[in-house]
Amino acid sequence: MGSWGSSGGIGDSVVGGRSRALDDPLAIRTAGRELLSLALIDARNRLLALLAEDESAPALRLAARAGWFQEYWIACHVQRQRGEACDPAATRLAGIELAIDAWRAPEGPPPAPADLRSYLAETLEITLDLLAASTEDDAALHFFRLALQHEDRVVEALVEAGRHGTPPQRPQREPIWLPAQRWALGSPRAGGLQPWGERWAHEVAVPEFEIDAQAVSWARYVEFADDGGYDRAELWSVAGWAWAQACGRRAPRHVEQLHGGVLVQRGRGVVRVHPAQAAVHVSRFEAEAWCRWAGRRLPTEPEWELAATRAGGQGFAWGDVLEWMAGGARPWPGAGAPSPGTLDLIPAADAGPIGLIGVLRGASFATPPRWRHVKARRFALPDEDGASCGFRSCAA
Repeated sequence: MGSWGSSGGIGDSVVGGRSRALDDPLAIRTAGRELLSLALIDARNRLLALLAEDESAPALRLAARAGWFQEYWIACHVQRQRGEACDPAATRLAGIELAIDAWRAPEGPPPAPADLRSYLAETLEITLDLLAASTEDDAALHFFRLALQHEDRVVEALVEAGRHGTPPQRPQREPIWLPAQRWALGSPRAGGLQPWGERWAHEVAVPEFEIDAQAVSWARYVEFADDGGYDRAELWSVAGWAWAQACGRRAPRHVEQLHGGVLVQRGRGVVRVHPAQAAVHVSRFEAEAWCRWAGRRLPTEPEWELAATRAGGQGFAWGDVLEWMAGGARPWPGAGAPSPGTLDLIPAADAGPIGLIGVLRGASFATPPRWRHVKARRFALPDEDGASCGFRSCAA
């Protein structure tokens, strides 16, 4: 297997003409100019391939954000080489597309497909030219790494919006028991891209616990629904029950049939999913209700992170769905204020229904492999179900 140095070089590890480093979540965070250039091209190719299958207004608006982010934070940003130390309010250069703000707006006419493709080609060309002229230090490469993360997040959103793919089938395994221990929660102070939500590593005590080996499957979720889970207020939080009643919830989002075989909307049609696949598009409200019904609970972040890091040999599998955690969203000690351009911010407490802002850990089948990092965190309102969200449980 090849290697790459601290500058994020590619090394000699290539499979089928594709560098392993392109899909390596450790290498990509410290990627240098060469690897970043390849990764940005790779991400743009994936975006264009998805756009070729879906030219709906929402997809066009979403894809426009990829070009805009690169332009706003790189081409137009005169302080980009200062990285996180930049002044985000500093005057910017003019962009190449006057209509970009209208293109990104949730309402109004979307860009014409040909115009959008031309804009995406121009913005990528400028980004790659500026990257080639950049130095190799972390500050100078910060916004290029951030632009890659943003574009891959757009790709993930297009996969989810188009409802492409499903989680893999996994045979049911027994839960895993882990002893009490201390754990370094979060990412260490190291070079490269260190997302704000992971800052900084701090030691916590983790009591002994039992955790599911994989995310809750459709087979297990159907048992909850068949037992009247959506009709029993005692299983739900006050906010969760109010939400379920207000929207007439009877199943997770995109589910057409939950009893007698799960039928879900995928792509342009409806398909039957395998009972051994992870349940997906489940809100935190639903995940909490299932756990109460099963006499279990959601895992804490230290429990999940510890198990994901150390229990792989015991059958712990993650990366099928983004997973809801117990407790509310909060920054780690010493995180400080979010840096300019940060993608994963904690939503305002008044941005949605009453209840704690939730945390999602891991990755989903829609997440590009290079961002499947065990320390990654995302934050979402408890009614979020548009992303590929699921959950696993712990013994109560």
